[in-house]
Amino acid sequence: MLTTQVIVGVLLPFAGTALGSACVLFMRDKLEPMVQRALTGFAAGVMTAAAIWSLLIPAMDQAAGLGKLACVPAVVGFWLGILFLLLLDKTIPHLHTNSDEPEGLRADLKKTTMLVLAVTLHNIPEGMAVGVVFAGWVSGNAGITVMGAMALSIGIAIQNFPEGAIISMPLHAEGMGKGRAFLCGALSGIVEPAAAFLTVLASGWIVPMLPYLLSFAAGAMLYVVIEELIPEMSAGRHSNLGTIAFSIGFTLMMALDTALG
Repeated sequence: MLTTQVIVGVLLPFAGTALGSACVLFMRDKLEPMVQRALTGFAAGVMTAAAIWSLLIPAMDQAAGLGKLACVPAVVGFWLGILFLLLLDKTIPHLHTNSDEPEGLRADLKKTTMLVLAVTLHNIPEGMAVGVVFAGWVSGNAGITVMGAMALSIGIAIQNFPEGAIISMPLHAEGMGKGRAFLCGALSGIVEPAAAFLTVLASGWIVPMLPYLLSFAAGAMLYVVIEELIPEMSAGRHSNLGTIAFSIGFTLMMALDTALG
């Protein structure tokens, strides 16, 4: 059931990406490496806290009836999420920011296209996470509140803002026009509401598997953090800036989830 709360909650992360991508319309130069490192660290911190407080802990709470085995659905789902992102990482052609070596299957694609695909790739688990949490609330699951679901959505929207800038500005630096760079940056986040809406619409089938799906989304998100974001925030000199930004993002998301959840 697509209520107003669900529609707003699902669209918030996409709005964050679009607003961040709009930075290319007002800023002249590309992002300074230290600024990009800080923004990447902040996003990594938010995603890590969201994976723990909004996904893994609720997954174990949902399976509390299993007693000492309550962690089993979380462990299984977590590893399925890791393996799913590993599969996508190995098959979808993409190129990370500040890298000249493409990943995934070989394909004759432009550098700008592969940059967009890299961001699109790690937006998939974020959309799934929002969709699973809202599906749990729509189904009447007592362990998930609308404010808890909204907290996750707001947190992902906040971390999507710098991600939008991180993708649109390098695209402009590669020679793409500002308008097109904004459009590509914004559209890189369209997979989030698409994945979320599909998940919510399938809530009737999802609820029995909720602990597995919550932890699946957590595993997929943490794969992105460890494989992509942490190396980017730690690259070069003054890597402590990325660490501080990570800590800020982590505590912000933790506080947001606790206050609203």
